[in-house]
Amino acid sequence: MKWLVMFPQDVLAEFIKAVITLFIIVDPLGNIPIFIGLTENLGKEERRRVFRVAVIVASALLVVFAVIGRELLSVFGISVYSFMVAGGILLLVIAVKLVVYGGWEEKVLSPESMGAVPIACPLLAGPGAITTTIVIIQTSGVLVTLLAVITVSIIIWIILRFVEPINRFLGKTGSAVVARVMAIFIAAIAVGYIVDGISHLTG
Repeated sequence: MKWLVMFPQDVLAEFIKAVITLFIIVDPLGNIPIFIGLTENLGKEERRRVFRVAVIVASALLVVFAVIGRELLSVFGISVYSFMVAGGILLLVIAVKLVVYGGWEEKVLSPESMGAVPIACPLLAGPGAITTTIVIIQTSGVLVTLLAVITVSIIIWIILRFVEPINRFLGKTGSAVVARVMAIFIAAIAVGYIVDGISHLTG
């Protein structure tokens, strides 16, 4: 823990705050039943490959948006609030499919594609996480933001490594029930993104 002493107290406080905020928004623990549902038909090695791709893609997206997020949106003439509306709609579609079918039914997706969409984006690096990353870089700076993204990415990777034991603990029926319940929360969050985005765009 000596490396913590090297940081000024204000920077350390900003780093801890950024990690906690980003982790809550990404919510890998709450998404575990959805991850299980999305990969239930995959073998052990394929599932690990999916999660490895998901962590890499999600981390890369957050790093990119941490560094050039606002500028990137400006190039395409997209506001953060428009991004929230679009991301909210995509999340809502995923939530509806999870409630109705109990899983993501795109059978043509390869493990690499599934890791990128929908697990990495929008489930991990969704509009909330990307918007939060942009806000953190404006309030805490590039270094704190990048360290927070790396730290949260490591935590996500560790959590995903324990998905299989959690799956065995819940059982198939338990996973299906929890996945559908969590999908309802995802839908509520999606509606929140849409409402917040529209209110700022029309306000």
